[in-house]
Amino acid sequence: MISKILIANRGEIACRVIRTARRMGIATVAVYSEADARAPHVLMADEAVLLGPPPASQSYLLADAIIAACKATGADAVHPGYGFLSERESFARACAENDIVFIGPPPNAIAAMGDKIESKKLALAAGVNVVPGHVGEIDDTDHAVRIAGEIGYPVMMKASAGGGGKGMRLAYSEAEVREGFPAVKREGLASFGDDRVFIEKFIEQPRHIEIQVLGDQHGNILYLGERECSIQRRHQKVIEEAPSPFVTPDMRRAMGEQAVALARAVGYYSAGTVELIVSGADRTGESFYFLEMNTRLQVEHPVTEMVTGLDLVEQMIRVANGEALGFTQADVRLDGWAVESRVYAEDPYRGFLPSTGRLVRYTRPETGVVEADADELDDTELEAVAGQDAARGGEIRLDDGVAEGSDVSMFYDPMIAKLVTHAPTRTGAIDLQIDALDRFEIEGLNHNIDFLSALMQHERFRAGDITTAFIATEYPDGFAGAPAAPGLRRRLAAIAAFVSMAQADRARRIDGQLARPLAPPTEWQVRIGDEDHAVTIHGDDLTVDGAPLFMALDYTPGDRLVEAEFGTDDAEEGLAVRIAPVRAGWRLTTRGASHEARVLPAHVARHADHMIEHPAPDLSRFLMSPMPGRLVALHVEEGDKVEAGQPLAVVEAMKMENVLRAGKAGTVASIVALSGATLALDDVILELE
Repeated sequence: MISKILIANRGEIACRVIRTARRMGIATVAVYSEADARAPHVLMADEAVLLGPPPASQSYLLADAIIAACKATGADAVHPGYGFLSERESFARACAENDIVFIGPPPNAIAAMGDKIESKKLALAAGVNVVPGHVGEIDDTDHAVRIAGEIGYPVMMKASAGGGGKGMRLAYSEAEVREGFPAVKREGLASFGDDRVFIEKFIEQPRHIEIQVLGDQHGNILYLGERECSIQRRHQKVIEEAPSPFVTPDMRRAMGEQAVALARAVGYYSAGTVELIVSGADRTGESFYFLEMNTRLQVEHPVTEMVTGLDLVEQMIRVANGEALGFTQADVRLDGWAVESRVYAEDPYRGFLPSTGRLVRYTRPETGVVEADADELDDTELEAVAGQDAARGGEIRLDDGVAEGSDVSMFYDPMIAKLVTHAPTRTGAIDLQIDALDRFEIEGLNHNIDFLSALMQHERFRAGDITTAFIATEYPDGFAGAPAAPGLRRRLAAIAAFVSMAQADRARRIDGQLARPLAPPTEWQVRIGDEDHAVTIHGDDLTVDGAPLFMALDYTPGDRLVEAEFGTDDAEEGLAVRIAPVRAGWRLTTRGASHEARVLPAHVARHADHMIEHPAPDLSRFLMSPMPGRLVALHVEEGDKVEAGQPLAVVEAMKMENVLRAGKAGTVASIVALSGATLALDDVILELE
């Protein structure tokens, strides 16, 4: 048996591999860059080796340094995780040449599937459905324009060695090809060291569905069902689930058999994923096409683990050790439903711009089995758990690689954690997501938890009516928070008033300067948005806008998360709310939105509208960096006239290029930052007059 595994990766996937290895009794070695010296995966492993400076090209992408670390620590195997060197044929071969077991597929399979152009040729030969397009290299932009015209718009341009949503552009016109093709080449070269690009037809109403395959070194290859990955932003997956609400058993079988045929054609073993694009307009389920094969463990592998009961990392280790799978296709069962959401360090309220910084506060929701009363399950849920323990309402799992005090760096992917929920039904898994998302406490940087919760509550998502264009279609003007459910603001007003009364009571106890105790106000006015709510609190009696409301709330001044129980006609409903002080009140965050609550004693509130508001300064003449990053291109010079919407600069952050456009017409008065400069958040790049 493999005795010591070096994990050639970082973050949550490194922690994930360490947990399984530890359970199997296998020692582990972590590698790290200077930026990750205090990272959890370094502390979890039995040993750790420094690779180099923060940039991945000087640390995690140094194959020679990782081989040297194996030799220095006596590690006899390497698990590459995903990203970095996981799909580098040269790295897998280097491991073999140095008698180190590579926990993954054979090098020839990585080479065959890692090149998107060559993999399409192999897929065609294996009888796999392939998206119509140009299977070959493209010389230059003019050549790309000609090919796009021949295929027919819209088309998708992709870096041949790309992955993870990087190096991809959708084009609906010649102008978009001319703007996007050079960017795809640059991203491909910067992220993967390969600037080759291919073009294929963009499938209308597309759903992104992938098949998990698993094979051993004895010729056994199985498929473990599908994952629905259609909820994407800029081709980056945001929500994944298993199984898919669109796929029928016949579709699953057809997709799975084609995926196995492709894997067999390249002599594949270990875990791998065949990604498919499926036309949502074709209800027959016959219009599915091969996109690519990822010859590694996927970010979203936990949803497959939850519905199959298999530990894919353990299976990879056993296969690498030469063991047979020990089960057949007939043994694979899909139990219940699993949903995964990716918690990112980004600001959905500002166009999803990356956010870097330190996790000043990081509290995770409770994980493990969630008990449910069988009396609360509807007929569909009772049928789904037939033959199982009906009291098992579901399970919450969290895969992360950060801790309170960790830094989210501009050098790596902005993922903070993966929240996974499993329940007998899809609705149950989604509802567990909403509850768990409300129980995160993250401070020090921006995050997308509100957006994830809003997705989970969206009617179209809950109905399974989704495509890869879902986010672009449903949020064309950006994200401004989830709509408040009926009665939510009334309940938030009650919470805000109670918290303010508790703070006032604490203040008068601490002060002690008055001759007699001063009771806190019992009548409050709470303004949330354009709504005013009158809240009265007398002991256990609570009224909002004159109507009684039952609320049970445990709050101590200083708490950042409160959990309230509200009485309804036939049950109690729980609500977890994150609270933060703001001017004259609180910011209350729950159910996918933040609500500013101005809270004043009733006798003071009537004077509040007479206060003078100070207008914010006009910064529209400045082009400012919306994120920390590097200025890779500046398209204008001093004196140039620009129009609204015109591209002015390109800022690279977290391996992605972000085009900054003029907010209004004007003339460039001065250039403040030059191409190549390192920018902080809100640094001025240029000024317009």
